Amino acid sequence: MLGALRGEPVHVVRMVAGLVALIAGTVLACWALLTLRDATSAAALTVTVLGGSAVTLGFALAPLMAGTSDPLDPRRFSVFGLPPAPLAAVLLLAGLLSVPTFVLIALGVCLVLVWQAHGVPWPAGAFGVMLGILTCSLLARVSMAVTAAFIRERRSRELTGVFVLAVLVVVVPVGVFLSSLEWRGTVPPPLRAAVGALALTPVGASWAYPAERVIDDGAPTAALTVAVLTVAILACFWALIVRHALTSTERPVAVREHGGLGWFGVAPGTPGGGVAARSLVYWFRDSRYLVNIVAVPIAAAITMLPLLIAGVPFEYAVLVPVPLAALFFGWLPHNDLAYDSSAVWMHIGSGIRGVSDRIGRLVPVLLVAVPVLAVAVPLTVAGHGRWALLPAMVGVCASLFLSALGLSSISSVVAPYAVARPGDSPFQQPQRVGAGGAVAQGVVFLGAIVLSAPALWWGWLALTGDYSQTTAALWSGLAIGVVVFAVGISIGASVFTRRSSRLMEFAEST
Repeated sequence: MLGALRGEPVHVVRMVAGLVALIAGTVLACWALLTLRDATSAAALTVTVLGGSAVTLGFALAPLMAGTSDPLDPRRFSVFGLPPAPLAAVLLLAGLLSVPTFVLIALGVCLVLVWQAHGVPWPAGAFGVMLGILTCSLLARVSMAVTAAFIRERRSRELTGVFVLAVLVVVVPVGVFLSSLEWRGTVPPPLRAAVGALALTPVGASWAYPAERVIDDGAPTAALTVAVLTVAILACFWALIVRHALTSTERPVAVREHGGLGWFGVAPGTPGGGVAARSLVYWFRDSRYLVNIVAVPIAAAITMLPLLIAGVPFEYAVLVPVPLAALFFGWLPHNDLAYDSSAVWMHIGSGIRGVSDRIGRLVPVLLVAVPVLAVAVPLTVAGHGRWALLPAMVGVCASLFLSALGLSSISSVVAPYAVARPGDSPFQQPQRVGAGGAVAQGVVFLGAIVLSAPALWWGWLALTGDYSQTTAALWSGLAIGVVVFAVGISIGASVFTRRSSRLMEFAEST
Protein backbone atom coordinates (compact mmCIF):
# COMPACT_ATOMS: atom_id res chain seq x y z
CA MET A 1 0.00 0.00 0.00
CA LEU A 2 2.74 2.43 0.98
CA GLY A 3 4.74 1.40 -2.06
CA ALA A 4 1.80 2.18 -4.30
CA LEU A 5 1.38 5.57 -2.65
CA ARG A 6 5.05 6.32 -3.07
CA GLY A 7 4.96 5.19 -6.73
CA GLU A 8 1.88 7.23 -7.65
CA PRO A 9 3.56 10.69 -7.42
CA VAL A 10 6.39 9.41 -9.60
CA HIS A 11 3.90 8.27 -12.21
CA VAL A 12 2.13 11.65 -12.11
CA VAL A 13 5.42 13.52 -12.42
CA ARG A 14 6.43 11.44 -15.43
CA MET A 15 3.06 12.00 -17.07
CA VAL A 16 3.20 15.76 -16.47
CA ALA A 17 6.79 15.94 -17.71
CA GLY A 18 5.87 14.03 -20.85
CA LEU A 19 2.88 16.29 -21.47
CA VAL A 20 5.00 19.41 -21.04
CA ALA A 21 7.64 18.05 -23.42
CA LEU A 22 4.95 17.17 -25.96
CA ILE A 23 3.43 20.66 -25.79
CA ALA A 24 6.85 22.28 -26.10
CA GLY A 25 7.73 20.11 -29.09
CA THR A 26 4.40 20.86 -30.76
CA VAL A 27 4.85 24.63 -30.27
CA LEU A 28 8.38 24.45 -31.66
CA ALA A 29 7.24 22.43 -34.69
CA CYS A 30 4.37 24.84 -35.35
CA TRP A 31 6.76 27.80 -35.19
CA ALA A 32 9.15 26.07 -37.61
CA LEU A 33 6.28 25.41 -40.02
CA LEU A 34 5.08 29.01 -39.91
CA THR A 35 8.56 30.20 -40.93
CA LEU A 36 7.95 28.52 -44.30
CA ARG A 37 5.56 31.35 -45.19
CA ASP A 38 8.63 33.39 -46.18
CA ALA A 39 10.31 30.53 -48.09
CA THR A 40 9.88 29.65 -51.74
CA SER A 41 7.05 27.36 -52.79
CA ALA A 42 9.56 24.68 -53.86
CA ALA A 43 11.28 24.77 -50.45
CA ALA A 44 7.93 24.65 -48.64
CA LEU A 45 6.87 21.68 -50.78
CA THR A 46 10.11 19.84 -50.01
CA VAL A 47 9.90 20.32 -46.25
CA THR A 48 6.17 19.56 -46.17
CA VAL A 49 6.35 16.35 -48.19
CA LEU A 50 9.43 14.99 -46.40
CA GLY A 51 8.10 15.86 -42.95
CA GLY A 52 4.58 14.66 -43.72
CA SER A 53 5.86 11.38 -45.15
CA ALA A 54 8.00 10.79 -42.06
CA VAL A 55 5.03 11.48 -39.76
CA THR A 56 2.77 9.18 -41.78
CA LEU A 57 5.33 6.37 -41.62
CA GLY A 58 5.64 7.01 -37.89
CA PHE A 59 1.90 6.47 -37.40
CA ALA A 60 2.18 3.19 -39.31
CA LEU A 61 5.31 1.88 -37.58
CA ALA A 62 4.78 3.06 -34.00
CA PRO A 63 2.27 0.28 -33.11
CA LEU A 64 4.60 -2.35 -34.55
CA MET A 65 7.55 -1.08 -32.51
CA ALA A 66 5.74 -0.24 -29.26
CA GLY A 67 3.48 -3.31 -29.19
CA THR A 68 0.92 -1.59 -26.94
CA SER A 69 -2.60 -2.96 -26.83
CA ASP A 70 -5.28 -1.00 -28.68
CA PRO A 71 -8.10 0.17 -26.36
CA LEU A 72 -10.34 0.35 -29.45
CA ASP A 73 -9.55 -3.17 -30.64
CA PRO A 74 -12.65 -4.35 -32.58
CA ARG A 75 -12.48 -7.73 -30.84
CA ARG A 76 -13.39 -6.03 -27.57
CA PHE A 77 -16.82 -5.19 -29.00
CA SER A 78 -17.64 -8.60 -30.45
CA VAL A 79 -19.83 -9.51 -27.44
CA PHE A 80 -22.26 -6.63 -28.08
CA GLY A 81 -23.53 -7.87 -31.44
CA LEU A 82 -23.00 -4.52 -33.20
CA PRO A 83 -23.16 -4.24 -37.02
CA PRO A 84 -19.65 -4.16 -38.52
CA ALA A 85 -20.01 -1.06 -40.75
CA PRO A 86 -21.30 1.38 -38.10
CA LEU A 87 -18.81 0.06 -35.55
CA ALA A 88 -15.92 0.59 -37.98
CA ALA A 89 -17.01 4.21 -38.53
CA VAL A 90 -17.44 4.88 -34.80
CA LEU A 91 -14.06 3.38 -33.93
CA LEU A 92 -12.39 5.43 -36.65
CA LEU A 93 -13.95 8.64 -35.34
CA ALA A 94 -13.04 7.71 -31.76
CA GLY A 95 -9.48 7.08 -32.88
CA LEU A 96 -9.26 10.69 -34.03
CA LEU A 97 -9.76 11.79 -30.39
CA SER A 98 -6.20 11.08 -29.32
CA VAL A 99 -3.17 13.10 -28.30
CA PRO A 100 -1.11 12.26 -31.43
CA THR A 101 -4.03 13.29 -33.64
CA PHE A 102 -4.47 16.57 -31.74
CA VAL A 103 -0.79 17.33 -32.31
CA LEU A 104 -1.21 16.49 -35.99
CA ILE A 105 -4.25 18.80 -36.20
CA ALA A 106 -2.26 21.67 -34.69
CA LEU A 107 0.50 21.13 -37.24
CA GLY A 108 -2.12 20.88 -39.99
CA VAL A 109 -3.61 24.28 -39.08
CA CYS A 110 -0.15 25.84 -39.38
CA LEU A 111 0.32 24.09 -42.69
CA VAL A 112 -2.92 25.55 -44.02
CA LEU A 113 -1.67 29.03 -43.07
CA VAL A 114 1.64 28.36 -44.83
CA TRP A 115 -0.01 27.33 -48.09
CA GLN A 116 -2.45 30.22 -47.85
CA ALA A 117 0.55 32.57 -47.76
CA HIS A 118 1.77 30.91 -50.98
CA GLY A 119 -1.53 31.51 -52.77
CA VAL A 120 -3.37 28.25 -52.06
CA PRO A 121 -7.05 28.76 -51.08
CA TRP A 122 -7.60 27.67 -47.50
CA PRO A 123 -10.30 25.10 -48.42
CA ALA A 124 -7.79 23.30 -50.67
CA GLY A 125 -5.12 23.38 -47.97
CA ALA A 126 -7.58 22.18 -45.33
CA PHE A 127 -8.72 19.35 -47.61
CA GLY A 128 -5.14 18.16 -48.11
CA VAL A 129 -4.49 18.28 -44.36
CA MET A 130 -7.72 16.37 -43.72
CA LEU A 131 -6.64 13.66 -46.15
CA GLY A 132 -3.27 13.46 -44.42
CA ILE A 133 -4.82 13.15 -40.94
CA LEU A 134 -7.25 10.47 -42.13
CA THR A 135 -4.38 8.56 -43.75
CA CYS A 136 -2.35 8.67 -40.53
CA SER A 137 -5.30 7.62 -38.37
CA LEU A 138 -6.29 4.76 -40.67
CA LEU A 139 -2.71 3.51 -40.91
CA ALA A 140 -2.46 3.52 -37.11
CA ARG A 141 -5.74 1.62 -36.75
CA VAL A 142 -4.78 -0.98 -39.34
CA SER A 143 -1.27 -1.34 -37.93
CA MET A 144 -2.56 -1.85 -34.39
CA ALA A 145 -5.06 -4.44 -35.63
CA VAL A 146 -2.32 -6.34 -37.47
CA THR A 147 -0.03 -6.12 -34.45
CA ALA A 148 -2.75 -7.44 -32.13
CA ALA A 149 -3.58 -10.32 -34.48
CA PHE A 150 -0.12 -11.52 -35.47
CA ILE A 151 2.71 -9.95 -33.48
CA ARG A 152 1.49 -9.25 -29.97
CA GLU A 153 1.89 -12.85 -28.79
CA ARG A 154 5.51 -12.85 -30.01
CA ARG A 155 6.31 -9.41 -28.57
CA SER A 156 9.60 -9.24 -26.71
CA ARG A 157 12.50 -6.89 -26.32
CA GLU A 158 14.34 -8.88 -28.99
CA LEU A 159 11.58 -8.26 -31.55
CA THR A 160 11.43 -4.59 -30.58
CA GLY A 161 15.19 -4.42 -31.07
CA VAL A 162 14.83 -5.85 -34.57
CA PHE A 163 12.26 -3.18 -35.44
CA VAL A 164 14.50 -0.43 -34.05
CA LEU A 165 17.44 -1.70 -36.10
CA ALA A 166 15.31 -1.78 -39.23
CA VAL A 167 14.29 1.85 -38.68
CA LEU A 168 17.91 2.76 -37.92
CA VAL A 169 19.08 1.24 -41.19
CA VAL A 170 16.71 3.55 -43.10
CA VAL A 171 16.64 6.73 -41.02
CA VAL A 172 20.35 7.32 -40.41
CA PRO A 173 21.52 7.03 -44.05
CA VAL A 174 18.65 9.24 -45.20
CA GLY A 175 19.39 11.80 -42.48
CA VAL A 176 23.10 11.88 -43.32
CA PHE A 177 22.29 12.29 -47.00
CA LEU A 178 19.85 15.15 -46.41
CA SER A 179 22.22 16.97 -44.07
CA SER A 180 24.99 16.80 -46.67
CA LEU A 181 23.03 18.58 -49.39
CA GLU A 182 23.88 22.20 -50.18
CA TRP A 183 20.74 24.24 -50.83
CA ARG A 184 22.30 27.58 -51.90
CA GLY A 185 18.87 29.17 -52.17
CA THR A 186 17.35 26.38 -54.28
CA VAL A 187 16.19 22.82 -53.70
CA PRO A 188 18.97 20.34 -54.64
CA PRO A 189 18.10 18.13 -57.65
CA PRO A 190 18.34 14.83 -55.71
CA LEU A 191 15.89 16.19 -53.17
CA ARG A 192 13.50 17.37 -55.86
CA ALA A 193 13.51 13.89 -57.35
CA ALA A 194 12.86 12.31 -53.96
CA VAL A 195 9.99 14.69 -53.24
CA GLY A 196 8.49 14.05 -56.67
CA ALA A 197 8.53 10.32 -55.99
CA LEU A 198 7.05 10.67 -52.49
CA ALA A 199 4.29 12.91 -53.84
CA LEU A 200 2.97 9.94 -55.81
CA THR A 201 3.02 7.52 -52.87
CA PRO A 202 0.35 6.97 -50.19
CA VAL A 203 2.56 8.49 -47.49
CA GLY A 204 3.24 11.79 -49.26
CA ALA A 205 0.42 12.44 -51.73
CA SER A 206 -1.95 14.20 -49.33
CA TRP A 207 0.80 16.55 -48.11
CA ALA A 208 1.89 17.38 -51.66
CA TYR A 209 -1.62 18.14 -52.93
CA PRO A 210 -1.82 21.82 -51.80
CA ALA A 211 1.63 22.63 -53.15
CA GLU A 212 0.88 21.20 -56.57
CA ARG A 213 -1.91 23.77 -56.94
CA VAL A 214 0.81 26.42 -57.00
CA ILE A 215 3.73 24.63 -58.66
CA ASP A 216 1.74 22.66 -61.27
CA ASP A 217 -0.54 25.51 -62.32
CA GLY A 218 -3.59 24.37 -60.42
CA ALA A 219 -3.73 20.82 -61.82
CA PRO A 220 -2.77 18.53 -58.91
CA THR A 221 -4.57 15.52 -60.33
CA ALA A 222 -1.89 12.90 -59.61
CA ALA A 223 -1.34 13.64 -55.91
CA LEU A 224 -5.05 14.18 -55.27
CA THR A 225 -5.95 10.89 -56.95
CA VAL A 226 -3.36 8.94 -54.96
CA ALA A 227 -4.39 10.59 -51.68
CA VAL A 228 -8.11 9.91 -52.15
CA LEU A 229 -7.52 6.33 -53.27
CA THR A 230 -5.25 5.76 -50.26
CA VAL A 231 -7.92 6.89 -47.82
CA ALA A 232 -10.60 4.85 -49.61
CA ILE A 233 -8.51 1.66 -49.71
CA LEU A 234 -7.45 1.99 -46.06
CA ALA A 235 -11.06 2.62 -45.04
CA CYS A 236 -12.20 -0.51 -46.88
CA PHE A 237 -9.39 -2.51 -45.33
CA TRP A 238 -10.33 -1.22 -41.87
CA ALA A 239 -13.97 -2.19 -42.46
CA LEU A 240 -12.87 -5.70 -43.47
CA ILE A 241 -10.73 -6.00 -40.33
CA VAL A 242 -13.68 -4.99 -38.13
CA ARG A 243 -15.99 -7.42 -39.92
CA HIS A 244 -13.48 -10.25 -39.54
CA ALA A 245 -13.03 -9.47 -35.84
CA LEU A 246 -16.78 -9.54 -35.22
CA THR A 247 -17.62 -12.61 -37.29
CA SER A 248 -14.71 -14.97 -36.58
CA THR A 249 -13.56 -16.87 -33.53
CA GLU A 250 -10.38 -15.53 -32.03
CA ARG A 251 -7.55 -17.98 -32.35
CA PRO A 252 -5.84 -19.12 -29.14
CA VAL A 253 -3.15 -16.78 -27.89
CA ALA A 254 0.09 -18.39 -26.79
CA VAL A 255 1.53 -15.52 -24.77
CA ARG A 256 2.37 -17.70 -21.79
CA GLU A 257 4.05 -20.29 -23.99
CA HIS A 258 6.32 -17.72 -25.59
CA GLY A 259 7.02 -15.79 -22.41
CA GLY A 260 10.71 -15.70 -21.56
CA LEU A 261 11.86 -17.56 -24.68
CA GLY A 262 13.70 -14.55 -26.03
CA TRP A 263 15.01 -15.09 -29.55
CA PHE A 264 13.30 -18.50 -29.71
CA GLY A 265 9.96 -16.71 -29.42
CA VAL A 266 10.89 -14.33 -32.26
CA ALA A 267 12.52 -16.69 -34.75
CA PRO A 268 10.37 -18.77 -37.12
CA GLY A 269 9.46 -22.24 -35.95
CA THR A 270 11.72 -23.94 -38.48
CA PRO A 271 15.06 -25.76 -38.15
CA GLY A 272 16.87 -22.74 -39.56
CA GLY A 273 14.96 -20.45 -37.18
CA GLY A 274 15.97 -22.62 -34.23
CA VAL A 275 19.62 -22.52 -35.23
CA ALA A 276 19.42 -18.76 -35.74
CA ALA A 277 17.81 -18.22 -32.32
CA ARG A 278 20.40 -20.32 -30.53
CA SER A 279 23.22 -18.59 -32.42
CA LEU A 280 21.81 -15.18 -31.48
CA VAL A 281 21.78 -16.17 -27.81
CA TYR A 282 25.42 -17.23 -28.05
CA TRP A 283 26.55 -14.19 -30.01
CA PHE A 284 25.00 -11.67 -27.63
CA ARG A 285 25.90 -13.44 -24.34
CA ASP A 286 29.18 -15.27 -24.91
CA SER A 287 32.20 -13.05 -24.27
CA ARG A 288 34.13 -14.79 -27.07
CA TYR A 289 31.65 -13.51 -29.64
CA LEU A 290 31.21 -10.10 -28.00
CA VAL A 291 34.95 -9.42 -28.12
CA ASN A 292 34.98 -10.14 -31.85
CA ILE A 293 31.99 -7.87 -32.48
CA VAL A 294 33.56 -4.97 -30.57
CA ALA A 295 37.01 -5.51 -32.05
CA VAL A 296 35.92 -5.22 -35.69
CA PRO A 297 34.97 -1.52 -35.79
CA ILE A 298 37.87 -0.61 -33.50
CA ALA A 299 40.42 -2.44 -35.64
CA ALA A 300 38.97 -0.93 -38.80
CA ALA A 301 39.05 2.60 -37.40
CA ILE A 302 42.65 2.24 -36.21
CA THR A 303 43.77 1.65 -39.79
CA MET A 304 43.24 5.36 -40.45
CA LEU A 305 46.05 6.36 -38.08
CA PRO A 306 49.05 5.04 -40.06
CA LEU A 307 47.53 6.38 -43.27
CA LEU A 308 47.15 9.86 -41.79
CA ILE A 309 50.66 9.72 -40.29
CA ALA A 310 52.03 8.71 -43.69
CA GLY A 311 50.47 11.84 -45.22
CA VAL A 312 47.40 10.36 -46.91
CA PRO A 313 44.70 13.08 -47.10
CA PHE A 314 41.79 12.62 -44.73
CA GLU A 315 39.21 12.48 -47.53
CA TYR A 316 40.94 9.35 -48.87
CA ALA A 317 41.95 7.74 -45.56
CA VAL A 318 38.35 7.90 -44.30
CA LEU A 319 37.27 5.54 -47.09
CA VAL A 320 39.43 2.64 -45.85
CA PRO A 321 37.88 1.56 -42.51
CA VAL A 322 34.34 0.75 -43.70
CA PRO A 323 35.29 -1.73 -46.50
CA LEU A 324 37.77 -3.28 -44.09
CA ALA A 325 35.04 -3.60 -41.43
CA ALA A 326 32.74 -5.22 -44.01
CA LEU A 327 35.47 -7.73 -44.80
CA PHE A 328 36.08 -8.49 -41.10
CA PHE A 329 32.36 -8.91 -40.40
CA GLY A 330 32.11 -11.46 -43.19
CA TRP A 331 35.27 -13.16 -41.93
CA LEU A 332 34.01 -13.57 -38.34
CA PRO A 333 31.96 -16.80 -38.90
CA HIS A 334 34.83 -18.60 -40.65
CA ASN A 335 35.30 -20.80 -37.54
CA ASP A 336 31.84 -20.50 -36.01
CA LEU A 337 31.37 -24.26 -35.74
CA ALA A 338 34.41 -24.51 -33.44
CA TYR A 339 33.04 -21.77 -31.17
CA ASP A 340 29.74 -23.65 -31.21
CA SER A 341 31.24 -27.13 -30.79
CA SER A 342 29.42 -27.74 -27.51
CA ALA A 343 26.05 -27.59 -29.31
CA VAL A 344 26.81 -28.87 -32.81
CA TRP A 345 25.87 -32.40 -31.74
CA MET A 346 22.24 -31.22 -31.47
CA HIS A 347 22.23 -30.25 -35.13
CA ILE A 348 23.76 -33.51 -36.28
CA GLY A 349 21.80 -35.70 -33.90
CA SER A 350 18.46 -34.16 -34.95
CA GLY A 351 19.25 -34.70 -38.64
CA ILE A 352 19.01 -31.02 -39.46
CA ARG A 353 19.70 -30.09 -43.08
CA GLY A 354 22.99 -28.48 -43.87
CA VAL A 355 21.31 -25.44 -45.46
CA SER A 356 19.41 -24.73 -42.25
CA ASP A 357 22.61 -24.95 -40.22
CA ARG A 358 24.59 -22.74 -42.57
CA ILE A 359 21.94 -20.01 -42.90
CA GLY A 360 20.97 -20.05 -39.23
CA ARG A 361 24.55 -19.48 -38.13
CA LEU A 362 24.88 -16.40 -40.34
CA VAL A 363 21.82 -14.60 -38.94
CA PRO A 364 23.64 -13.03 -35.95
CA VAL A 365 26.42 -11.48 -38.00
CA LEU A 366 23.88 -10.23 -40.54
CA LEU A 367 21.82 -8.67 -37.76
CA VAL A 368 24.90 -6.90 -36.43
CA ALA A 369 26.78 -6.00 -39.59
CA VAL A 370 23.97 -4.73 -41.81
CA PRO A 371 22.90 -1.89 -39.45
CA VAL A 372 26.52 -0.97 -38.71
CA LEU A 373 27.42 -0.79 -42.40
CA ALA A 374 24.18 1.00 -43.28
CA VAL A 375 25.12 3.76 -40.85
CA ALA A 376 28.88 3.77 -41.51
CA VAL A 377 28.78 3.88 -45.33
CA PRO A 378 26.89 7.21 -45.68
CA LEU A 379 28.90 8.73 -42.82
CA THR A 380 32.10 7.72 -44.59
CA VAL A 381 30.99 9.16 -47.90
CA ALA A 382 29.91 12.35 -46.12
CA GLY A 383 33.40 12.57 -44.59
CA HIS A 384 34.91 12.10 -48.04
CA GLY A 385 32.73 14.89 -49.43
CA ARG A 386 31.71 13.37 -52.79
CA TRP A 387 28.31 11.71 -52.71
CA ALA A 388 28.82 10.43 -56.23
CA LEU A 389 30.97 7.69 -54.67
CA LEU A 390 28.11 6.29 -52.59
CA PRO A 391 27.07 3.58 -55.11
CA ALA A 392 30.67 2.44 -55.50
CA MET A 393 31.15 2.25 -51.73
CA VAL A 394 27.96 0.23 -51.36
CA GLY A 395 29.06 -2.19 -54.08
CA VAL A 396 32.56 -2.68 -52.62
CA CYS A 397 31.28 -3.26 -49.07
CA ALA A 398 28.53 -5.63 -50.25
CA SER A 399 31.00 -7.67 -52.30
CA LEU A 400 33.56 -7.96 -49.49
CA PHE A 401 30.96 -8.74 -46.82
CA LEU A 402 28.86 -11.27 -48.73
CA SER A 403 31.87 -12.97 -50.35
CA ALA A 404 33.53 -13.40 -46.97
CA LEU A 405 30.29 -14.83 -45.54
CA GLY A 406 30.05 -17.33 -48.39
CA LEU A 407 33.64 -18.46 -47.94
CA SER A 408 33.20 -18.59 -44.16
CA SER A 409 30.26 -20.96 -44.61
CA ILE A 410 32.63 -23.36 -46.32
CA SER A 411 35.65 -22.80 -44.07
CA SER A 412 33.83 -23.44 -40.79
CA VAL A 413 32.99 -27.04 -41.83
CA VAL A 414 36.02 -27.80 -44.01
CA ALA A 415 38.79 -26.56 -41.73
CA PRO A 416 37.60 -25.87 -38.17
CA TYR A 417 40.35 -25.33 -35.60
CA ALA A 418 40.38 -25.30 -31.81
CA VAL A 419 39.40 -22.11 -29.96
CA ALA A 420 38.80 -21.07 -26.35
CA ARG A 421 36.14 -23.16 -24.63
CA PRO A 422 32.84 -21.63 -23.50
CA GLY A 423 33.40 -19.73 -20.26
CA ASP A 424 37.15 -19.26 -20.84
CA SER A 425 38.72 -15.90 -21.48
CA PRO A 426 38.35 -14.86 -25.14
CA PHE A 427 42.05 -13.95 -25.10
CA GLN A 428 43.07 -17.46 -24.00
CA GLN A 429 43.79 -19.60 -27.06
CA PRO A 430 44.58 -23.33 -26.94
CA GLN A 431 47.67 -24.85 -28.46
CA ARG A 432 47.14 -26.03 -32.02
CA VAL A 433 48.98 -28.63 -34.05
CA GLY A 434 49.66 -27.66 -37.66
CA ALA A 435 48.86 -24.53 -39.63
CA GLY A 436 45.28 -25.42 -40.59
CA GLY A 437 43.82 -22.51 -38.63
CA ALA A 438 46.08 -19.92 -40.22
CA VAL A 439 45.40 -21.31 -43.68
CA ALA A 440 41.63 -21.20 -43.16
CA GLN A 441 41.78 -17.60 -41.95
CA GLY A 442 43.99 -16.52 -44.82
CA VAL A 443 41.93 -18.25 -47.50
CA VAL A 444 38.70 -16.59 -46.37
CA PHE A 445 40.31 -13.18 -45.96
CA LEU A 446 42.32 -13.11 -49.17
CA GLY A 447 39.68 -15.03 -51.13
CA ALA A 448 37.06 -12.39 -50.44
CA ILE A 449 39.45 -9.68 -51.63
CA VAL A 450 40.34 -11.56 -54.80
CA LEU A 451 36.70 -12.30 -55.65
CA SER A 452 35.83 -8.66 -55.05
CA ALA A 453 38.60 -7.43 -57.36
CA PRO A 454 36.23 -6.21 -60.14
CA ALA A 455 34.20 -4.10 -57.70
CA LEU A 456 37.40 -2.79 -56.10
CA TRP A 457 38.82 -1.87 -59.50
CA TRP A 458 35.74 0.02 -60.64
CA GLY A 459 35.55 1.67 -57.23
CA TRP A 460 39.15 2.82 -57.61
CA LEU A 461 38.39 4.27 -61.05
CA ALA A 462 35.44 6.15 -59.57
CA LEU A 463 37.65 7.44 -56.76
CA THR A 464 40.20 8.79 -59.23
CA GLY A 465 37.54 10.90 -60.94
CA ASP A 466 35.72 8.64 -63.41
CA TYR A 467 32.30 8.76 -61.73
CA SER A 468 30.72 6.86 -64.60
CA GLN A 469 32.21 3.70 -63.06
CA THR A 470 30.20 3.99 -59.82
CA THR A 471 27.27 2.10 -61.32
CA ALA A 472 29.56 -0.70 -62.51
CA ALA A 473 31.10 -0.93 -59.03
CA LEU A 474 27.66 -1.09 -57.42
CA TRP A 475 26.11 -3.79 -59.58
CA SER A 476 29.26 -5.88 -59.93
CA GLY A 477 29.75 -5.81 -56.16
CA LEU A 478 26.18 -6.85 -55.46
CA ALA A 479 26.26 -9.57 -58.12
CA ILE A 480 29.58 -11.02 -56.94
CA GLY A 481 28.54 -10.91 -53.31
CA VAL A 482 25.17 -12.58 -53.84
CA VAL A 483 26.60 -15.32 -56.09
CA VAL A 484 29.51 -16.15 -53.76
CA PHE A 485 27.16 -16.05 -50.76
CA ALA A 486 24.71 -18.49 -52.37
CA VAL A 487 27.42 -20.82 -53.69
CA GLY A 488 29.23 -20.77 -50.35
CA ILE A 489 26.09 -21.73 -48.44
CA SER A 490 25.36 -24.54 -50.93
CA ILE A 491 28.86 -25.99 -50.73
CA GLY A 492 29.01 -25.57 -46.96
CA ALA A 493 25.64 -27.30 -46.56
CA SER A 494 26.78 -30.24 -48.69
CA VAL A 495 30.05 -30.59 -46.77
CA PHE A 496 28.19 -30.34 -43.44
CA THR A 497 25.98 -33.27 -44.43
CA ARG A 498 28.85 -35.45 -45.69
CA ARG A 499 31.29 -34.71 -42.87
CA SER A 500 28.85 -34.90 -39.96
CA SER A 501 30.74 -37.75 -38.27
CA ARG A 502 34.07 -35.91 -38.62
CA LEU A 503 32.50 -32.78 -37.18
CA MET A 504 31.25 -34.75 -34.19
CA GLU A 505 34.79 -36.09 -33.65
CA PHE A 506 36.15 -32.55 -33.82
CA ALA A 507 33.58 -31.32 -31.33
CA GLU A 508 34.45 -34.11 -28.89
CA SER A 509 38.20 -33.63 -29.25
CA THR A 510 38.11 -29.87 -28.65
